[in-house]
Amino acid sequence: MRTAPRVALVLVVVIALLLAVVWLLQRRLIYFPDSAAVGDAGPGTEALVLRTSDGLALGAWLVPPSRVRDRRAAVLVANGNAGNRADRLPLAKALAAEGFTVLLFDYRAYGGNSGSPSERGLARDARAARAALRDRFTDDRVLYLGESLGAAVVTELATEHPPAGLVLRSPFTDLAAVGSAHYPWLPVRTMLRDRYPVADRIARIEVPTVVVYGTADTIVPPEQSRTVADRAGGTSRAVAVEGADHNDPALAAGAPLIDAVVSVTPA
Repeated sequence: MRTAPRVALVLVVVIALLLAVVWLLQRRLIYFPDSAAVGDAGPGTEALVLRTSDGLALGAWLVPPSRVRDRRAAVLVANGNAGNRADRLPLAKALAAEGFTVLLFDYRAYGGNSGSPSERGLARDARAARAALRDRFTDDRVLYLGESLGAAVVTELATEHPPAGLVLRSPFTDLAAVGSAHYPWLPVRTMLRDRYPVADRIARIEVPTVVVYGTADTIVPPEQSRTVADRAGGTSRAVAVEGADHNDPALAAGAPLIDAVVSVTPA
């Protein structure tokens, strides 16, 4: 009769230890930085160093528009939770071909940068990126494009510094919601340090917004992206890319994403 209480106690201890490990290491389950330093982005691209409010130096590239067309508008690109800015060069080149100046930057701990990623830290990084464009473009000529986690980053930025237009690629409603979809047995909402409440924040943003998502996304449930579009405080629309998973080429740098940016660009 004494065995059952002992087994129960062991289970409680094991569960408590597991939750403690998840609590301590949770950011390793959220952020997957490629910490390798990146090289040259190619001819014409300007290398920048961004200075954050807490003293970090972040690497960035300013990719110029095509010589054929210059829209005199800039796109601030916020990356997802993996890789570094070198992985986004195809996107930058596709936007540059449409006449945009493109700012690619790496968050803290990404692309050879120092620091540790967190929601507060990435918010500081995004503000440093915006500041780099301030002397070159007026606010009504700056667009934000965020992919996945980056969609959460630029949504938060837009609550304080509204852009001319906002494009969110594969956004989640909040980090706990997407975490619960993958780890339904964990008390994700209770344990999370970083929240990224995209759906709540987007309701306060009144700029033209386009949400682009894949209908076969296995990382961010498509219904979450649709909810973000529905909650937008300004004019919004959702662009569904049929059969596309989270990292499908059509979503990374394809026509649906480029067209979305063009559609929110002021005349």
